Amino acid sequence: MKAKLQLVALITTFFALQINAQDRTTVNAMNSEISDNLDLRAVSSIFGESQNLKDFERRLNDPRTKISNLDLNDDNQVDYLRVIESIEKSTHIIIIQSVIGRDLYQDVATIEVEKDRSNNVSIQIVGNTYMYGQNYIYEPEYSYTPQIYASLWINSYQPYYSSWTWNYYPSYYYSWTPYPLYRYRSNIYGCVNYYNKYNYVNYRRCYRAPVIYNSYSCNWYEKRYPNYSFSRRNYQVANRYELDQRRYNNNNRSRNEIAYSRNNSDYSRNNSNYNSNSQREYSQNRTSAPREYATQRVESQRDYSQNRVYTQRTEPQKDYSQRDYSQNRTNTQRENNNQSVERQRDYSENRGNYQRENNSQRSESQRNTDYSSRSSNRRI
Repeated sequence: MKAKLQLVALITTFFALQINAQDRTTVNAMNSEISDNLDLRAVSSIFGESQNLKDFERRLNDPRTKISNLDLNDDNQVDYLRVIESIEKSTHIIIIQSVIGRDLYQDVATIEVEKDRSNNVSIQIVGNTYMYGQNYIYEPEYSYTPQIYASLWINSYQPYYSSWTWNYYPSYYYSWTPYPLYRYRSNIYGCVNYYNKYNYVNYRRCYRAPVIYNSYSCNWYEKRYPNYSFSRRNYQVANRYELDQRRYNNNNRSRNEIAYSRNNSDYSRNNSNYNSNSQREYSQNRTSAPREYATQRVESQRDYSQNRVYTQRTEPQKDYSQRDYSQNRTNTQRENNNQSVERQRDYSENRGNYQRENNSQRSESQRNTDYSSRSSNRRI
């Protein structure tokens, strides 16, 4: 009997431990946000840079860029993402699935590409409802026409279906440990081409897409953990976009409240310091103002008296200038008198010399005439 009771106690203890372990796992899962581990804008960016869907799948799982950070099976390794496609007329539905185990897949997102009669292409990247919430959709506007568009509408085109599965991966791929969330965000920031525009919308353009998608969907993780949907994880918002807006507003509000409280404290401190300093400066100015005024008045009087003395001392310079002017006038008159006297002397001397020369010339001419007359008379 005792052995049976001990066995029953051991069995109940074992089941209790299992239930506690499951509860702990569920609690830990509920504390994380799955949609943080795959940015659909990065998916849109690499889709526009791919040549075809095979190249797109390679870029999704490139260990160098690490676009994905999903680990749905909790093996501490990032899950491989495979790509499958379905076509109906001019509509292409491209499904991205996470490989969780052998023949176990979970849909992550779909890319819906459609061409109208005017050859205009519309594209939408739609997040899975279980992971991202209702109508979480991005419409990329590429800065140039993606090359992958040309590969989707050729005459001999066949839908792409990935050949890779659990433990059977391409040679370029190797698994890696998931990043912490802050590091994954910084890594994704360097992988997104920001020359493109990523417009958020909450409606689907292609009405045939949901019908085509339902025939190819795989939701093993959703069926395994139905209580872990986005609506259960975040019951206050509808999808991931509203969650981001709520996070952004809360972060800004907390930052603004902190900055506002700091500004108020700094403002009150500055006002108190300003008031005390202004009162001190006002009292000092009142006491110092009459002193400065008196000193300025005394200095101005001193300067005025000194200027009067200096001006009286410097005024005799006018007499010197008048004396110089009178001396200059006398000197100029004397010089003029001397010059006039010298000119008169020179003129009189020249005149006397001229008269003497004329007299001498006249006397010689008379002598010559007298001599000639005498000689003529003697000949006769």
